[in-house]
Amino acid sequence: MNSTAVKDLAAEALFVSYLQPSESPNRSAVEEAITAMILRYGSDGCAAGVAEEFGDHPEVAVRRMEWVQEELIDVLRMRAPALR
Repeated sequence: MNSTAVKDLAAEALFVSYLQPSESPNRSAVEEAITAMILRYGSDGCAAGVAEEFGDHPEVAVRRMEWVQEELIDVLRMRAPALR
């Protein structure tokens, strides 16, 4: 699986998770939610959940995906190897 596919799966998993932006979750909570949703729904289930929300509530889904992308930037920045 390439890094773009991994990022997309993480975004979909966080999107369908129980976490809310109002909770201001820390990095650990975000990582745990991503893992839990992948284990629970798999990649296809996460993607289906995102598609359903965009179909049913597009204006809310757009705002949630924007939050998801911001959270993932922070998580991925913390995971990036230090350059020497």
